Amino acid sequence: MPSYKDFQLIAPDVKLGKNTRVFGFTNLYGCEVGDDSKVGTFVEIQKGARIGQRCKISSHTFICEGVTIEDEVFIGHSVTFINDRFPRATNEDGSPQTEADWKCVPTVIKKGASIGSGSTILCGITVGERAIVGAGSVVTKDVPPGAIVAGNPARILKKKT
Repeated sequence: MPSYKDFQLIAPDVKLGKNTRVFGFTNLYGCEVGDDSKVGTFVEIQKGARIGQRCKISSHTFICEGVTIEDEVFIGHSVTFINDRFPRATNEDGSPQTEADWKCVPTVIKKGASIGSGSTILCGITVGERAIVGAGSVVTKDVPPGAIVAGNPARILKKKT
């Protein structure tokens, strides 16, 4: 009987920390995942993305190039990160775009933050330490440390006191 490890693609250039668990049906390449972290099923983590220590990345999540997730961060199910402000398939002349035709815009999720399931995090955003993003939110601007945000677009419901 096949093991879940038969259904994961972890490229040789991936740096996995000790005691890190990666579940089946994953696609990891050119990224770093710190010690004691968990990566759920159906997760893709692209090159240049960095995941800290003791993080939980839940199933069906997409973490693209340019995303940095610091230590002790929770990422809920089906969270999507975006790294391009003006995505296009082709250039004005109709030729397919390549990596040279766009700029990767970085995003940072600070230590201890939690991102609720089904959220979309636009590029260029910083989610502050211990902040909480409610499920299904679309984060279009920075979230202050300790704040709770929710909605589309995400708005502050509670600030750190």
